[in-house]
Amino acid sequence: MNRRSKLNTLLALTASLYLGFATPALAQNPTVIKLGWTTSDGAQDPYAAGARAFQSAVERETRGSVQVQLFPNRQLGDERQMLEGMRFGTVDAGIITNAVIAQLEPAFSVNDLPFLFANEAQAHKVLDGSVGAELAKRLSTKGIVVLGYMEGGFRNMINNKRPVNTPGDVTGVKYRVMQNPVFIDMFNSMGGSAIPMAWGETFTAVQQGTIDGLEIPLAVIDANKYFEVTKFLSLTNHTYSMIGLVISKRSLDKLTPEQRTAVTNAAKSATAIQRQVSLADAKATIGKLEKNGMKINAVADVGAFRKSVGPVYEKFRKSDAGPLLEQVLAAVK
Repeated sequence: MNRRSKLNTLLALTASLYLGFATPALAQNPTVIKLGWTTSDGAQDPYAAGARAFQSAVERETRGSVQVQLFPNRQLGDERQMLEGMRFGTVDAGIITNAVIAQLEPAFSVNDLPFLFANEAQAHKVLDGSVGAELAKRLSTKGIVVLGYMEGGFRNMINNKRPVNTPGDVTGVKYRVMQNPVFIDMFNSMGGSAIPMAWGETFTAVQQGTIDGLEIPLAVIDANKYFEVTKFLSLTNHTYSMIGLVISKRSLDKLTPEQRTAVTNAAKSATAIQRQVSLADAKATIGKLEKNGMKINAVADVGAFRKSVGPVYEKFRKSDAGPLLEQVLAAVK
């Protein structure tokens, strides 16, 4: 049995345990948490994997007294809309891209700084430690509670102009970026043309040639079929993509103390499972994308890219979240 099969078996087992322990009374009148995300519900989509793991863990931990309903594909709105809904209690929960959370709480931008993390383990160390705790504290003042720091995988560049081997290859290429200053500054510092754009508009924009490409995790390329509209995939690994499992404080406060504890514990176990699934899928996805016609290249000299984005770090150091960057750098050293 391969690693992916083992993880799927684990998810199935947790679901069956929930069904075995749920009492009829609890199952008849459960509290419902509606969980949304903007990407697909595909088997390899990291957002979907996190949602399914959380659903299974919550229903197991609460013995059915809390149920999680899943809403993929922007059914609850774009990510910024979902965050605003969580602030006011009209949306329960979501799995949201870090850069969009940073639009609400700018300190989260520290996670998106380019070429900051060399591997997933470094990112986990930072997010599961004092930096992650500080970020969660800041977001809680906006009425949103962090339940877990899930993993979208490292982000890479795809486009229809040319492979990216050096920063110069980014020059003159129109890249869709998230509506976040770090991503805008990153691509502009490399000479590219950063085009902020909502996720729901991006596929059509690439297809019609309004933009040349975008930057995106491997699993999201595959799950959303970007291999159909882009030619080149360059494994730049420029940003570790944290995706936050977050819930409205108002929705969380509606639960009993026992349910809140169970949901919090469920989120921790679901986050651990989702990270394993995401990493396994990312490694398998490269071969799939190549079979689907994408021309794939690795980047030999990461140092040249780090040098080119130096101004992004200097600008961040001058922000209110500058001290957080020093904590991150100390942790990854």
